[in-house]
Parts: sequence; C-alpha cells; structure tokens
Amino acid sequence: MTAAQALARPASNLSPETLWEMDRRHVLHPWTNFGPFERDGSLVIEKGEGVWLWDAQGKRYLDAVGGMWCTNIGLGRKEVAQAMAEQAEKLAYTNTFVDVTNGPSARLAAELAARAPGDLNRVHFTTCGSTAVDTAARMVAFYQTVMGRPDKTDIVARENSYHGSTYLTQSIGKRPGDRIDEFRYKTDGIHHLSCPDPYRRPEGLTEAQFCDALVAEFEALIDRVGAGRIGGFFAEPIQASGGVIVPPEGYLRRMAQICRKHDILFVADEVVTAFGRLGHWFASESEFGVIPDMITCAKGLSAAYVPLGALIFSDRIWEAMAQEGSRWFTSGFTYSGHPVACAASLKVIEIMEREDLLANAARTGAYLQDRLRDLQALPLVGDVRGRGLMLCVENVADKAAKTPLPDAANESKRISNAAEEMGLLVRPLGHLNVMSPPLTLTEAQADQIAETLCRAIRQVTDELVREGHRIG
Repeated sequence: MTAAQALARPASNLSPETLWEMDRRHVLHPWTNFGPFERDGSLVIEKGEGVWLWDAQGKRYLDAVGGMWCTNIGLGRKEVAQAMAEQAEKLAYTNTFVDVTNGPSARLAAELAARAPGDLNRVHFTTCGSTAVDTAARMVAFYQTVMGRPDKTDIVARENSYHGSTYLTQSIGKRPGDRIDEFRYKTDGIHHLSCPDPYRRPEGLTEAQFCDALVAEFEALIDRVGAGRIGGFFAEPIQASGGVIVPPEGYLRRMAQICRKHDILFVADEVVTAFGRLGHWFASESEFGVIPDMITCAKGLSAAYVPLGALIFSDRIWEAMAQEGSRWFTSGFTYSGHPVACAASLKVIEIMEREDLLANAARTGAYLQDRLRDLQALPLVGDVRGRGLMLCVENVADKAAKTPLPDAANESKRISNAAEEMGLLVRPLGHLNVMSPPLTLTEAQADQIAETLCRAIRQVTDELVREGHRIG
C-alpha cells in the first residue's frame, strides 16, 4: 500500500504494520539512532490507562518509565480530557503577551505560587522544560544587569547534568551522550563542576569528604573566574537523565550558601523532581532544605496531558526587574499560558490532592526502592539508587572496581529489550536502566517491576557471559 492509499483510509482502519512503516519513513524522533531506527523502526503505542500501555498489536506493558518522567497521574483520566475539551470550547486560545491573560493561566499561576517555597510568587509560563530553563538563563542576565552588574552573566552547572535540548540549554547541561561532533555548543560563559555522584566519588573519600571537595571546587571556580562574572548556578536537585544522581547530604544547602554569599542566583531545575516525583510539590526545600531564587518545572505540571512548562521566581527578582517601570522582558512563547494547557494542569493538581498522590509516591517509592535493592545481589548490578519514584540501576562488569562494560556490550538496552518482551518498559541510558513510574503505582505493580527487571537482568547476564564478557 502506498502512503497516499493509506492516508485515504480512515485512521482506525490502518494496520499496525502500516503505522510502523509510516513512522519509519517519515518521522525524525528525538535522539534518533539512525542505524537501529532504520532497521527496527518504533514500538507503536495505541492506548494508555493508568500505569499501562498497549501497543498496536494489543500487547500490554507496565510503563515503569512514566512516559518521560511525566505521566504522574497515569493515563486515560477522563476528567482531564473533559476539562481540556470544555476549555477548548469556551476559549481555545488567546495570547498572553504584554497585557492579555485568561482565567486558567491566572488561576494556575496563583496555585503554583501557593505551593512554591519562600517568596517564589511570580510565574512565567513556557511550553516545556527546555524553554523554562532557557528563560531562566535569560532572566539571570536580565536581573544581574538591572542590579548594575552587566558582566555577571556567566552560568555554572555540573557534569552529567541535563537541562534541555535548545541550543542554550543543551550547552548548560553536559551529559556525554548529548555532546556529539555534528553539533556545536556555547562554551563561553558556561562553566561545569564535577557531578556530585557518591557512587563514583574518588576512592578513599567518605561521602562527607566528597561533599567538602565539591563545595571547595565551587569556591575555587568563583576565585578563578571572579564572583563579578558568575550570575547563576543551575542544579537539578537530583540529576535525572544524568543517572538519577542523589547528591551527598548537605551538598545543595552548602552550594546555596555560597550562591547567597556571592550574589549568584540559585536556579533549581525541577522539571523532573517537582509535582510529586519525590513526594512533594517541589523538592528543593521539602527534600533538600534549599529555597532557590528560581524553579523551572514542566512534565508533572500537566502530567503529560498537554505540553506545558513554567519558570517560578522570587518577588525580589520581579521587583528588581520592574523598578523604574520602563523595562521590557522580551522573552515568551506563542503558547505561554495556553488556556487549554493551564486548564489541564489545574485538573491534574485537583486530582493529585484528592487522591493524596504525594503521599503515595513517597510510600510506594520507598517500597519499590527496597525491592530493587535486592538486585544488588546480581553480578551485573553495581548500584541501585534514587528517591521517591525516581530510580536507577547501574550495571557494571566488576562490582568491586565499579568498571563498566564496553559500550559495545549495550547491556542496558538489551535489558530494556528483554524487559519489554516480558511486558515491562524501563529506560536504557548508557549503562543505566532508569524508572519513573506514575505516582499512582501500587505495591503489587512495584513487585512486578522488580521481579520482571530481575529476570531481564539475569537473562542478559547469561548472554553476556556466553559472549565472553567477564562479569562479577
């Protein structure tokens, strides 16, 4: 069947094979790996309900990936779809540039301000996490300039961080897998500190000593570059796509203290950690004792029902930018404060409160962590880590030396493939398998995740040994 013939048929009558071929022939996916994609195509997902997904062939999967850290209330919520439909009928769109707004945007901004820590009472809506972080970087420069510090615009982030996929945000982040030779990245004015990974800390250091070293590294950078040049520090409370890196105890508080000392804005990138992933609306203060100057969020903000992001920032920053009353903040997006997206987010917040999903995330997350820790007895598993419903299994060839397998072994992808065959979706990232299931997860579903992943790891370990890899 040609593409034209297929398109002439009702969408519901298209076969799974036709959809697979349409996608393979026409779609450039985010992070496409061209060889495997052109050979194997994509898994065509047809339906979602709660923590479950069904492919176009009718096979069911437990989605332990949670979409992309984002299907927080589960899929198939009719009341969210209804709220979106009702808003689309009433007012599908109005721009929010300069001095126009709409009811859902205003209401959602107030809801976010009520839940954010400290005096973070101001909200700038964006389209996703990348555009929220991009806006935060611009606001750092704007704020420092109006404070009389026009040279104080450099940004500090960390190795293995991920802050988005725009030109600027991918330059701020620094995951090795994101830095490819075919792209160029902004390097001037962006500095990177060591990743605060306790599992991979230098040999001989306690976790407390490692924390001391990380803090000293930041102070040394400020001395070298000059406090008069550094305007903002960007930090995920837990580095998500960089490997679910939970920093050492006290690290973020101490980094925030250094920022305050030198008038460096602390930007908490909570695109993943906000809206319940760790059992709190926001993790910065509730989990780590830090009140940042700005928080970026997305993902759980709308629970993936529609794209939406936000930058939440302090009254102090607003007042500095607004003084004199003549400045323009020339940043924004066609769909900033989109009424349908904001209506969806308001309904998501209502559901989360009604069903006490924050408490369930904390409770079930702790249970799943306990179950996954049993995997550390397996020869291939070096570390199991995470917080709340944000978890990771790191695979190694040598547990004592923490030596990874060669990249060609591709063990994490093979584990995810094996798990997929068994009806479980986990995300492969380098030598990691990452999980972020919906906040509605039950203990029985957590058991299924742990047991299925164990079988998949055992299967792939046997294959690797037969291929000649030394594991232990």
